[in-house]
Amino acid sequence: MLLEINHLFFSYSPEKRLFQNLNLKVAAGKIIALAGESGCGKSTLINLIYGLLDWEEGEIIFDEKTLFGPKNNIVPGENEMKLVAQNYDLMPYATVSENVGKFISNINLKEKKEKISELLEVVGLLEYANILPKYLSGGQQQRVAIARALSVMPKLLLLDEPFSNIDFSRKVELRERLFSYVKEKNISLIISTHEIQEIMPWLDQIIVLQDGRLIQNDGPEETFKNPYNDYVAKLFGEVNVFSNAEVIRHNLSKSLWYPHEITISENGKEAQVLESRFAGNHYWNKVNLETKNLIIYTSEKISGKINLEF
Repeated sequence: MLLEINHLFFSYSPEKRLFQNLNLKVAAGKIIALAGESGCGKSTLINLIYGLLDWEEGEIIFDEKTLFGPKNNIVPGENEMKLVAQNYDLMPYATVSENVGKFISNINLKEKKEKISELLEVVGLLEYANILPKYLSGGQQQRVAIARALSVMPKLLLLDEPFSNIDFSRKVELRERLFSYVKEKNISLIISTHEIQEIMPWLDQIIVLQDGRLIQNDGPEETFKNPYNDYVAKLFGEVNVFSNAEVIRHNLSKSLWYPHEITISENGKEAQVLESRFAGNHYWNKVNLETKNLIIYTSEKISGKINLEF
């Protein structure tokens, strides 16, 4: 295992306890998402792994070496590991190219220049090589920081909400290039994100945190199809939640239903369409089943009474 967390306890104060006996294992060469709502502990866990926070009990083992956090390191952080946090810490009076090349050796300047160009290509900023960071948007600065982190070829790259300030069109391009690059170079990646649905095609593993507890740790398909609870299911978007009594009354096979799983059929449970709105590649519909409102997706606009198949 590249990373092991064993029996970890951490709290910001006696009143604000976060991790209580957290256990986690991460294999090398994997792309892993840390998912969960704000305040669940994603950023804190990344900072603990990187060595920016001290924990109370337990151990963190990285590449077969036990880590000791800030109390053991004069300079924060760990070798063979890079963190891109939400403050990018770029050199303001150095160009984008110089920022990316900060950690690359000057022994062979030709190789260094080629490496910088390669990394700027990965983050889509090749044309900004000679620009100062202050002339870049927040999203562009974020991409410079990612390129700089990749320049040292870390064994583990930690990204804290890396796409939060990036336009959607750029985000799509960056995701594909970045994930392909780390896979090609066998760099392990842990990424905290609110956008789990958008990055799911590239993920090997999803770790879900809720109030400092690890509640699910599975592959993306298993996590999506068999969420531990409605909290996990809602990370992927809208979900219809039925109580145990409603499951029995409607003779349903489960309590959680994504909108696309409920379809219209000739023979089904009768419902009334309340709203039907165009949403791009589908119509978003609110329908009423007895006393319960549900969200379903259809390929066409609907109205009136319909029959639902579960």
